[in-house]
Amino acid sequence: MKTIIKTVVLTLALVFSYNAHAQKFPDLDKSPMDAATYPGSYKISEKDVKVVYSRPQLNGRDVAKLVPHNEVWRTGANEATEITFYKPVTFGDTKVKPGTYTLFTIPGEKEWTVILSSDINVWGAYTYKQDHDVARMKATASQSKDILEAFSIVFDESESGAVMHMGWGTTRVKVPISF
Repeated sequence: MKTIIKTVVLTLALVFSYNAHAQKFPDLDKSPMDAATYPGSYKISEKDVKVVYSRPQLNGRDVAKLVPHNEVWRTGANEATEITFYKPVTFGDTKVKPGTYTLFTIPGEKEWTVILSSDINVWGAYTYKQDHDVARMKATASQSKDILEAFSIVFDESESGAVMHMGWGTTRVKVPISF
């Protein structure tokens, strides 16, 4: 009888102990994190550039209201987007050393200002400081007939390196990067 009581008490203690220390996982993020690389093939392990960003969704909203013109934007959602160069690049007219930078943008109707900042591990653009800019360039903005529900970044090869394409809604922005 004592053995049965000890077994029951031990079993109950284990059950309650397990529940008391069980990990609670959060729900899925509404703006999931993603990465874009160049070269983009998974068969090529050595990359030249990688962008890690979160992908906000339109959900029936207007891009211009979510990302107002002439205001610094984190270029995605949640944490500010980070771009890593694995070799020296030319970004606009500026030579940039290998490393990780925050990618901010200032959207406009016909062109966007694309910014590399030395500040990393930042949330949003709330603490953005222009004096921490490493490089800036103007990039042409155009409109597409196709609508992208989620903010997206992809790369294409160019004669001098790669072109980073950013798109959301019907807006498309091309950012040339030379290697």
